[in-house]
Amino acid sequence: MNSPRSGVLAAIAAFFLWGVLPMFWKLLHFLPPISIVAQRTLWSLVILLLILRLRRETSSLGAGLRSPRAVFWHLLSGLMLSSNWLLYIWATLNNHIIEGALGYYLNPFFNMLFGALWFGERHSRGQLAAIAIAFCGVLLQVQAIGRFPWIAVTLAVTFSLYAVIRKRTPLGSLAGLTAETVLLAPLALGWLVLHSTTPADAFGTSPSQFLLVAATGVATAAPLLCFGYAARKISLTTLGILQFIGPTIQFLIGWLLYQEEMSTLRLVSFGLIWAAVSIYAWDSMRGRKTRSV
Repeated sequence: MNSPRSGVLAAIAAFFLWGVLPMFWKLLHFLPPISIVAQRTLWSLVILLLILRLRRETSSLGAGLRSPRAVFWHLLSGLMLSSNWLLYIWATLNNHIIEGALGYYLNPFFNMLFGALWFGERHSRGQLAAIAIAFCGVLLQVQAIGRFPWIAVTLAVTFSLYAVIRKRTPLGSLAGLTAETVLLAPLALGWLVLHSTTPADAFGTSPSQFLLVAATGVATAAPLLCFGYAARKISLTTLGILQFIGPTIQFLIGWLLYQEEMSTLRLVSFGLIWAAVSIYAWDSMRGRKTRSV
């Protein structure tokens, strides 16, 4: 299989997995969200360390963890990522999957805004129009759900800030993610020890629940590895367009499977978001073709 095609398939696999993960997190309802994040951190650390070992890249991780600057930036990025995970899982368990999907639709628009603010990136008229339309969609959500969509906005902002911080971190994608997990592991382990009076508090009450807890590592690492492979094989433009697969699946799962509320006004709000996404995708593809001429 040629590299571009395999990269597209890997990206689709990553975003599909992220899209269906709300169904998996729902199965972990027997644990509080922060315990799920703690388990997710520890089990994914096992997998990431194994992968680093197999790829013989543990030396780069060790060198990074000996640098105070690297430790600071990776701890900061890890805290930002874990806060995003915590809110996402809390939203999923509390029947806010649709609003969570809205957050990940909005994420690329906050990326553009932060890129302009912190890195002096310039955006086309089409991209600015997409941002404006997405903003109108958010305002309409306020009227549709009767409150500011703080879950969606916080998810988008924290993940965009994570991307901003990761630009400052010295390690590569795999070693950097492992460093973040290593630095968060003591906090995760401490939480589980202090808030688990019995093994059932941390691992459930049956073998099947324990297997679900252990699977949080695979649920975390598998899409990230697919994403990392895709990022090396295909353009960022293609990757940016394919990323909307995830929130679309989440939206459909929340609406059709878990029957979360979907008023006409809320659907119109999502219509504006989808229009903004379409403009973003069209402008990105046009820019790519212009550069290739």
